[in-house]
Order: sequence, then C-alpha cells, then structure tokens
Amino acid sequence: MNHNYFDNAASTPVDPRVLKEMLPFLAEACGNAHSIHSCGMRARAAVENARDRVAEFLGADDAEEVVFTSGATESNVWVLNSFERLAIGPFEHPSVAQTGGCRGAEVLANDCQTVRPPTKPCDLLSLMWVNNETGIVLDVEGAAEWAPKLHTDLTQAAGKVPFSLAKVNYASISAHKLYGPKGTGALYAKGGCDLEALITGGGQEEGKRSGTLNVPGIVGLGAAAAIARDEQAHDFERATELRAIVLEEIASVSDVRVNACEGNSPFILNVCFLGLVGESLVVELDSRGFAISAASACKASSHGTSGVLKALGVPEEWARGAVRISFGRHNTRESARALGFALRRCVSDLREMATH
Repeated sequence: MNHNYFDNAASTPVDPRVLKEMLPFLAEACGNAHSIHSCGMRARAAVENARDRVAEFLGADDAEEVVFTSGATESNVWVLNSFERLAIGPFEHPSVAQTGGCRGAEVLANDCQTVRPPTKPCDLLSLMWVNNETGIVLDVEGAAEWAPKLHTDLTQAAGKVPFSLAKVNYASISAHKLYGPKGTGALYAKGGCDLEALITGGGQEEGKRSGTLNVPGIVGLGAAAAIARDEQAHDFERATELRAIVLEEIASVSDVRVNACEGNSPFILNVCFLGLVGESLVVELDSRGFAISAASACKASSHGTSGVLKALGVPEEWARGAVRISFGRHNTRESARALGFALRRCVSDLREMATH
C-alpha cells in the first residue's frame, strides 16, 4: 500500500476486503444477474445483498430506494436533467455546476459555507454535503424548505462525515471514493425512483437504468459501504490527526492560507502558498514520491483558478497557489509528517528559484 498517496478525494485504493468479495464475480461466478440459471441467480443474490448494504449505509427506509449507476456524476446529471427549474449550490462538482449552467440554474449566493436561499421558485435544489476541493460542510438539511425536491452529492461525505437523508429526496455516491472500484455508484431516491428512465432497453433496475449490471462493481460498492459504516468513526479520528500533523509541519512557512470553514471535513486540506502555482508544487512533490492535487481531478485539465475558491472569496493571487491534500486509511502518522516536511522544502525551493 502506498502510504504517500494523499489524493484520496480524487480516488481511493480498493480495500483488500472489498477486492476479496469482488474476485469471484470477476472469474468463476460470471453469470448475468438477469439470467434464470443458478449462475445468474447467484449474481442476482449478490446484487440484492449489495443493495441492502448500501441502503443500510445510507439510512434508506427500503432497499428499493437504491438504484445502481456508474457513479455520482451519472446520478447527479440524471437528477438535474429530470427537472425544469433548478437551483444549485455555489461550490458544486462540475457534473452539477456545468449541467445546471446549461439548464439555466440559479447559483445560490453564499457567505463562506452559509448558503442563501434561491431568489426565485425552483423545482429542485442541488446542494452538496461536503465540497470536494476544500472539505467545507454545507447545511443541506437547513436548505430542505427552499424547494419541493432536494438533491445532494454525497461523494465526499459518504463514509467520512455524519449525514442524514431524512429531508433529502435524492443523493449520489461513488464507490471509488470509499475504497470501492471505479465505475460504480448509486442514486438514492426517497420512496423509490420516480425519475424518467435514464437508459431504456433491457429493463434492469426496474426499467430505470437498463444495461447488464456490473456485478463485480456492485458487489464492491456493497462491501465498501458496509466497511465504511463500521469504520467511519475510526477513519474520521485518523484523518483529523493526520491533517493536524501536516498543518504542524508547515506552520513555519510564510504566506500560507488554509481554505476552510467551521466544521470542515478533516479528510481534505486545501492550502494556498502565495507567489507559487499549485501545479508546480504537485509536480515537485510527485518527484519526491508524494501524490497530492492542485484541484479536483475533474478540473485538473481546465485552465484558470478554482471557481470554488473564488466563491469563498479567495483572492486570485492566492488561489493560483492552491493545493489539495486528502487523507485516507492507508496514510500513516509518519507519511503525513514526511509529506509536511517535503511540502515545506518544496515551497522553499520553488520560491528561491522564483527570485533568481
């Protein structure tokens, strides 16, 4: 396991316990979950067991409220495209921000993590629970009265911070953010999925998302959800400790800004270094064996500074030097301290180079 991998908000390594449950369905248990022979029935039973586990993890009233998808991006877009008048939060993932932008959604105003109500009627409000770049936690439950339907992107909250779907109509998760496989996720729909079919054809997922089920991926999501449910408190405590270690190590660095708000998720640390470019720090740290990011993975190829940091009021000269460090189960105290030391040295070296 790579203890120096600190880009867990982009993707987490598959937990060995998850992989163990997936392996049979990648090999001998190859049946289609909709075939009626014994191999197919075994696959179907595994899928429904995973649905039960995900439902329990999310706190759903019924397993039928869980629809399997390819990930949170698909789930997000599906929900937003199902409504006419939209309002979205100011810090959303591109799958919500860009989809909402194309649909003429109102982007809510904010004061740090405090989001203001829509200024015009909407049919659906989409507000993420934890921001993927900074780790700020939004008051999703408090926004429930602002629209008839409420959607939340749970990608950076699930398995990490406490959440409740009591006032939420739709929620999206991805397996690879909680130590499951890539390409698998789920949509929670309160009372059962009432959206128009996303994909028609084979009738899978009660006709809402046709296509042969990704049995190994779904099994992996179910296993990851069960483990996350049991170990969330321990993971939270460890992330809190690791974040504090890195902050301690870089405390002596000048011109540093931590982009966080009250009650921030400890799994994400967003820091700006004045006078530097975040991508340069990422490359320099990579050469020393550490993986971090300069933005969310979905924005890494785009140009310009972060829209999230802009919404938080971070000046552009600071935002250019932003990096994101995100903690996971495999990181250790020693690797966190080593990262902090390496980051401190990289900042010093790059600033010295800039003066010559």
